[in-house]
Amino acid sequence: MAAKSIGFRLTNSLMKETGNAKYDYYLSPEIMWGLSKKVMIHAEGFFSNRKNDFKAEGAALYLKYRFYSVDAVHNHFRMAAFVRGAYNNSNIHQPSIDLNGHNSGYEAGLVATKLINKLALSGTGSFLYATDNGSGNKFQYDDKNLNAVGYTLSAGRLMLPKAYTDYKQTNLNAMLEFLGQTNLKSGKTYFDMAPSLQFIFLSKMRLDIGYRFAIVNDLLRDSKNGFLVRFEYNIFSAYK
Repeated sequence: MAAKSIGFRLTNSLMKETGNAKYDYYLSPEIMWGLSKKVMIHAEGFFSNRKNDFKAEGAALYLKYRFYSVDAVHNHFRMAAFVRGAYNNSNIHQPSIDLNGHNSGYEAGLVATKLINKLALSGTGSFLYATDNGSGNKFQYDDKNLNAVGYTLSAGRLMLPKAYTDYKQTNLNAMLEFLGQTNLKSGKTYFDMAPSLQFIFLSKMRLDIGYRFAIVNDLLRDSKNGFLVRFEYNIFSAYK
C-alpha cells in the first residue's frame, strides 16, 4: 500500500461444498492502513451462511513489513515479512488450515514481488499454526496436524491500456495464481489454481473477479471450488 493511505475492501466468495450442490457464501469486510512505505496493517471480519444462518464468525489482523526494495522505472524487486493472527468461533470441519474465515491461529511468512514492465510476479511462503476455535469448538483432528506450510505463486499482466494518457484510464489485468498447503504431520497437500481478471478505475478503485479450483486435493476441505468477487477503494494521502 502507498504510505499514509487508507483502503477499504469487500471480499465475496461463493464456494461449492464438496459432495453436494450447495454453495456457501462468505463475506469479508476489511480496512487497510499504509502506515509508512514499509509498514501496512489490515483488519478484517468474517461472515458466512455455511450453517444456514448468516452471521459473524471471526476476525483477523495482518501486519506486513517491507525490508528490502530495489526500485527502478517499470522495474522493481521487493521482499516483505508478514504475520497474521485470526480468531474464529465456528465449528472446525476440515483438516486443512484456513485463517481467512475458518480457523483460529497464527501465520508468519515472507513474500517477494518482481515487476518487469507490464508483468508482475509474486511468491509467498509461510508457516501456519491452528488453535481451537472459540465457543468450545475444538480442533477435531490429531493435535500434531495443527502445523502446516502454505505457498503461493502468482503472475499478472497489464492488458489495457496499451499506452497511458492519464490516471483516469481503466486498467485491465489478467492474473493467474497457484495456492497450496502441506500439513507437516500427515504430508497431505492441496494445490489450487485461480485465474482472475482485475479492473482498476480512476487509479483508486479495484474490482477482482476470479474462480478457484483444485488440482490436487489430498488435504481435504469442505469447499475446493468457487467464485470470488472483491471490491477495493483507496484513499491516498489520507493523513499527514
